[in-house]
Amino acid sequence: MYSINVPLPSAVTSLAADLATDLPLAQRRGRGEHTLVAKRLGNGDHAAYARLEAQGREALRGQPAFEAQIAGVEQFETAVTGPSPVVYLAVESPGLVDLHERLCDRFDPVDEMEGAEYIPHVTVARGGDRNAAARLVERDIEPIRWTVDELTFYDADRNQPVSRVSLPA
Repeated sequence: MYSINVPLPSAVTSLAADLATDLPLAQRRGRGEHTLVAKRLGNGDHAAYARLEAQGREALRGQPAFEAQIAGVEQFETAVTGPSPVVYLAVESPGLVDLHERLCDRFDPVDEMEGAEYIPHVTVARGGDRNAAARLVERDIEPIRWTVDELTFYDADRNQPVSRVSLPA
């Protein structure tokens, strides 16, 4: 699966990794594996990716930089896919939501995950003890704010960014 992602500051990835230690039975993401998806683009081989990236770059033309903030720890009690619960860092960013909506006009939204159902987040861990997840959601954290001044095209199968776009694009 290819996507357009928001690069995360190290403070966010460190916080996610630290919080995950309180969910020992859950599937945790390692450092460097945390993502913030702006829009999923689709699957395919290298030729399909090249087309998707070209369409994505066109869709991003004129996109300004925007602000984002980690606002707290939340959970999806029942995940759309994969193990539940999903504990995540909630992201507040009107600019990211606007970008997502604009990209949904160019790329079909993924059912139950995108469009009106889009919730910007950084996954901390999946599955495991529901009581531990509930306790973690109650924890107060200091907000982390940053300016999103670039986006990445991301290959989830290889778990790595493929290319970057500076903002404004």
